[in-house]
This record gives sequence, C-alpha cells and structure tokens, in this order.
Amino acid sequence: MAEPLFLAPVFHEKIWGGRNLETAFDYDIPAGKIGECWAISGHEHGPNQIINGEYRGQLLPDVYVEHPELFGNPASPVFPLLTKILDANDSLSVQVHPDDDYAEEHEHELGKTECWYVIHADEGAYLTYGHTAQTKEELASLIHAGKWDQLLGKKPVKAGDFVYVPSGTIHALNKGIMVLETQQSSDTTYRLYDYDRVDQKTGQKRELHIQQSLDTTTIPYHEPNLHVTHEQVGASTVTTFITQPESPYFSVYKWDVHGTLERKHSHGPYTLMSVLDGNGTLQAAGQEYQLAKGMHLIIPAPITTWQVCGEMTIIASEPVK
Repeated sequence: MAEPLFLAPVFHEKIWGGRNLETAFDYDIPAGKIGECWAISGHEHGPNQIINGEYRGQLLPDVYVEHPELFGNPASPVFPLLTKILDANDSLSVQVHPDDDYAEEHEHELGKTECWYVIHADEGAYLTYGHTAQTKEELASLIHAGKWDQLLGKKPVKAGDFVYVPSGTIHALNKGIMVLETQQSSDTTYRLYDYDRVDQKTGQKRELHIQQSLDTTTIPYHEPNLHVTHEQVGASTVTTFITQPESPYFSVYKWDVHGTLERKHSHGPYTLMSVLDGNGTLQAAGQEYQLAKGMHLIIPAPITTWQVCGEMTIIASEPVK
C-alpha cells in the first residue's frame, strides 16, 4: 500500500546565507552561513532521503526511477521539481536562468523556471526583478557600463506575496527575505552582477556569466500576469497561485487549514507538500501521520484523496502532467 514519502532536508552553505533556518524552523543546520534548505529534491547536488515507510533510507531520485508507479509513470527521466527554503541574510547575486533548450544544449540539464512564496520580508525589503532594456544591444551596453540602477527593476515584497520567475528573467532575492521556492529541478544559475563580493574561502570574486546572461535574458521584459484564485472550503482557504497555462512546469497552491481539509491531485499525478506554519495531522490510505512546521513530503499517485487536519499553512505543488 502506498504511503506518503516524508523527506529529510539537505542544507547548503551560501555566501549570502545566515542562521535563520535554525531559528525559524528549528532545523539542526550545519555550522556556517546556511542559505538553502533543499526540502524536496531529486537533484544530484542535494537528493533527499526518505525517512519513513517501505522506502526509508532510500534517496528520492532512486525511488523515482525504480518505482515510477508512485509518480504516475512519468515521462520525465528525472524528478522534475525542486522545493527549497531560501534565507537571504544578504542579497543574492543578480542572475538569470536558461530555458530548457539552452540548458539542455549547454548544461545538460533542465532549464530553470521558478517561483517564490514569501515567508518573511523585513520592512522595506524588495526583489531585484526585471529590467528596462528594450534591445539586446541596450542590455549589453548597460551591463558593460555597470549602470545597474538604470537597468534593474525593483519589486517591494511582504510576507504572503507570490512571485513567478520564468526562465530568462533577471532577478535576485535581496537581504532580509525568506522564501519557499518551487522550481524546475535545475542547479544552473548565470550570475550577471555580484556587488564585487569576494568569497572568503577562495579570496576571489565569484565567477560571472555575462555572455550566458545575454544569451538567455528575455528582451524586453514583461511582468507575468497571474490569475490568483481563492476558494473557501469549509473553514479553510485554498489559494491557487499559478497553474497551466501560465506555468508549463508546475502548479502551486497555499492551503490555509482550519479544521479538516480534504484534498486530491488536481493538475498533476502527485503532490508535494511543505508545512510552513502550525501543526496537525495527515490522514491518507487509512493511516494518520503527524504534521508540523518544517516538514516536507510527497503524496504519491496511488493515494488519490487525503485529509489534512489542524491549524496549518501548507504550500503544495504539482508537476504538470
């Protein structure tokens, strides 16, 4: 009988990271500036271990390949999504990600379209998001002249906001922001600008990728027009942030759970879940499981309906069928 797959997070040190993942989620994080929690990952740079049930101790990408029935017999040869929590204790580099075609040719992996649910934002916090250039020549000119204030867009954000970042979008999380990120399973990032920071471990400025950024940036930039919907289900609220056709890769939802909320797979064969606040239970396949802030799991395809009960905020996502 299929069971939910609970996952042990993987943590990554980053030059811009801090210790907030420890205080916000009570994670036992390694020493250093920890910037990323890879919460649901089949990527080779940080695969999650399953911590319950029949597949306890196995890695998610191995189970994905060896038991495709759990994932609706998918066409993708790799687990297609990656869920992270990012703690921007300092600003990330200004960057852009490639689409599938460019990434496959140059990096031999998926492209990287992503989105953010803002967990926390300091007062006055903003994203670097979008650009002003109307042509590739103008983009190159502003980059080479270092006219970043003229080139880069700013987007103020607060807790609860949702931001979609298609491949080709110039962007950066800035200081004082924590997000849950849902993305394609890719670790390809092209740095456009990094504030001339020096990596203390190497003593060198971090590598930039100017040509790749010019190759992959969408010009001109247009902010996505999302159609966010809210559905009242009993005392709970289901928010659909994005789904097809706006996103060709994933659907993302927020479940504000008050009491009992029944769910099923909506736009994909299986469902990823991250508990961002509160606690409660999951009732699935005749079993009850405890849920608490900071837990991450997958509801596999054979479990067609389930209930979450309690007082919780959950971000859920599904791959496109």
